[in-house]
Amino acid sequence: MTRRRFRSPRVSIAGFLAIVTLALSALVAGPGPVDAQTANPFQRGPAPTTASLNAARGPFATTSATVARGSASGFGGGRIYYPTSTSEGTFGAVVLAPGFTASSGAYAGVAQRVASHGFVVFAIDTNSTLDFPDSRGQQMLAALDYLTRSSTVRTRIDASRLAVAGHSMGGGGTLAAANARPSLQAAVALQPWHSTKSWSNIRVPTMIIGASGDTIAAVASHSERFYGSLPAATEKAYVELSGESHLAANSNPSDQGRAMVTWLKRYVDDDVRYEQFMCPAPRSADYAEWRDSCPGGTGGTTPTPTTTPGNPTPTPTTAPPTSQCPTWLWWLCLLNR
Repeated sequence: MTRRRFRSPRVSIAGFLAIVTLALSALVAGPGPVDAQTANPFQRGPAPTTASLNAARGPFATTSATVARGSASGFGGGRIYYPTSTSEGTFGAVVLAPGFTASSGAYAGVAQRVASHGFVVFAIDTNSTLDFPDSRGQQMLAALDYLTRSSTVRTRIDASRLAVAGHSMGGGGTLAAANARPSLQAAVALQPWHSTKSWSNIRVPTMIIGASGDTIAAVASHSERFYGSLPAATEKAYVELSGESHLAANSNPSDQGRAMVTWLKRYVDDDVRYEQFMCPAPRSADYAEWRDSCPGGTGGTTPTPTTTPGNPTPTPTTAPPTSQCPTWLWWLCLLNR
């Protein structure tokens, strides 16, 4: 005769009550701690500090690769700067366009600086050094397509996180590219020049960096007007470098690099750790002015400071040139009026 074992009803009820108790405890306690990298899969690098943003290089070691003229269509080649790390996944990418008569090599400093903070940066050459802004904008988009589809570093790039930047006519091209491709994550125009003054259709988060001493693309007729024309619904910032000339992008001062990296990290990488460096707007003698919308439209304007707290206003070691408008650019300076 087979003896069957029957579980006590009391034991079964006790087990059921234990399961219910554990479930209720989990609901009350809520979910466990969430790793920051899991919360934001695009976040790259350690938490930023003022010192890390002011440093000449960010936390990532970088290398570069040349794209020979004629090896890609739609633009004139250039050099790609990118992090050597392969342990943090893919990176956002930025195409950087030169100014009138300039080449990619003139922007190696700013390209390396941005790349060292966790970006693939493609400093391009244009088909002709005399190309105007709209042509430069088209070439920037062609370079982005090459970078994500055909370049040797395409596997290191997240093609959904792309940005454009450029100097002078390349800055004007930046605005044209952002206007043409609203899927871009960010745009940074450095001392931009463009004969078109209204950019009311741009939807890409856009930072415009002017220079108070610029006589080629004077802020009153270029950078400030461009910023003022951007829609209220578009995330935007206007930064004016104090005492800098039209060639600020070439000299790569720390204040410009700090602003550019902050904007790209916030909008290309969605890294909210960088909001502290733009909201509220910084007060520094490095900036004659800083205006922004701040994420979500809570920004404002920083009054022109006389000094950075604790630091005297720097005195130039050499006198500025009597004119920042070279004779070979006389006609461009006339157009800027």
